[in-house]
Amino acid sequence: MVGKPVQYPVENNMKVRKASPADAESVSKLLGQLGYQASPKLIRDKLETLELSACDTVLLAQDGKNIIGVISLHVLELFHQPGRLGRITSLVIDDDFRGKGVGTMLVSAADAFFTEQLCVRAEVTSSDHRIQAHIFYQQQGYAIGERRFVKRYDSSGA
Repeated sequence: MVGKPVQYPVENNMKVRKASPADAESVSKLLGQLGYQASPKLIRDKLETLELSACDTVLLAQDGKNIIGVISLHVLELFHQPGRLGRITSLVIDDDFRGKGVGTMLVSAADAFFTEQLCVRAEVTSSDHRIQAHIFYQQQGYAIGERRFVKRYDSSGA
């Protein structure tokens, strides 16, 4: 960590906490609600890897004992200007809790993490068909920015 420990928000009975490998099953189910087929084993492996990084974290929104949201955060050093870039690579809220402030609470936690990590800006990508997500991100202070180009590699090892 760069500075003092990040204090994550608490609202009503909901709180934000860091994910652990033991949360893999719940996170996998949440990701599945958006069509991402990430197995509990894959999520557990990723969480174990990210636990070791001071520049990456996965946060969960919890309502009592139920995990109702997840956000993954990564920090990159900017080469062409001072400061760092914060990147949200996933944000999923349980279908039953959408529109109840959970996403706002998780983005607020992301803002706290990115600020603590000395980020000068943050970005998030969202598929063109996720119109409601685009509206949400704009309400959180994100603006439509540069065009992104993607090149994919065969990860099968073949």
